[in-house]
Amino acid sequence: MSDTGSGIETSPVQNITAQYAKIQRQYQQILDRWTPHMLYRWLSTAGLLAVFMLRIVFAQGWYIVCYAHAIYLLNLLLAFLQPKFDPSLQDDLMADEIEEGGDPVSPLPVQRDDEFRPFVRRLPEWQFWLSSTRATLIALFCTFSTVFDVPVYWPILVVYFFTLFALTMRRQIQHMIKYKYIPFDIGRKARYGGSK
Repeated sequence: MSDTGSGIETSPVQNITAQYAKIQRQYQQILDRWTPHMLYRWLSTAGLLAVFMLRIVFAQGWYIVCYAHAIYLLNLLLAFLQPKFDPSLQDDLMADEIEEGGDPVSPLPVQRDDEFRPFVRRLPEWQFWLSSTRATLIALFCTFSTVFDVPVYWPILVVYFFTLFALTMRRQIQHMIKYKYIPFDIGRKARYGGSK
């Protein structure tokens, strides 16, 4: 039995909990170091995705894993492109307010003098990167198990995915046009407090 010097013996459960907390701290430190390096983060994820795709192509299997991974990445992309506060939901709330006899107040600026509200994403870039990297790692590890190698006619999955991608992106672009928002920074950024 070990003695920590304080006269209290540690149990195996406390040791496991302490080790788990230590591993969590180390993991968080690694993530914190990666945070400011956006280009390198995305390049490493693209490299990991390329390794995954090469594994699928050369092994000629695990098409269900690849399809599920692609659907998950599409879901993340849509959340990344959507605003945090959906204008279509706000329009529905305004319509309900008008029906109940309330005063219709638009949350969006209608004149030049109204307040500017920047685009806030539903899924921030950091979470998008972290989730897609984790999903790619999980999908890559799934390709090492024969349990996930379900025989399937893969061209149907490819056609279905591209059809789903086209329809979903068309709907998203129509939503962006209808509510006049752009999820990307286009053009020169304004500098505040400095000389021109």
